Amino acid sequence: EVRLAESGGGSVQSGGSLRLSCELSGYTGSPYHMGWFRQHPGKEREGLVDIDTFGRARYTASASGRFTISRDNAQNILYLQMSSLKPEDTAMYYCAADEGDNSHWPLRVQDFGSWGHGTQVTVSS
Repeated sequence: EVRLAESGGGSVQSGGSLRLSCELSGYTGSPYHMGWFRQHPGKEREGLVDIDTFGRARYTASASGRFTISRDNAQNILYLQMSSLKPEDTAMYYCAADEGDNSHWPLRVQDFGSWGHGTQVTVSS
């Protein structure tokens, strides 16, 4: 059974940093395509950044310049380093993975077959 488990969320002040982790289990090898999404209350899930198995990353405007995605294929862990956090970054953050090579942009929820349960990030002003 494939499982994704996020951790690292919490409460920080504006300007602070957090590093989110996502541990994957149940995969044979490492999934090709992985990404981070977030969801604000009452809104649709928003894609932030993705990365392929070769480490090539793509960032949306919301994430570019402040967030950095990385992955450890040997350990099957996905990371999201977030800095200069703002109150509008407050959301539930989800990691996602898919074994397919789907290069659609912008990121779409339907292009990822496996999801974690999310980790809450709260940024206070």
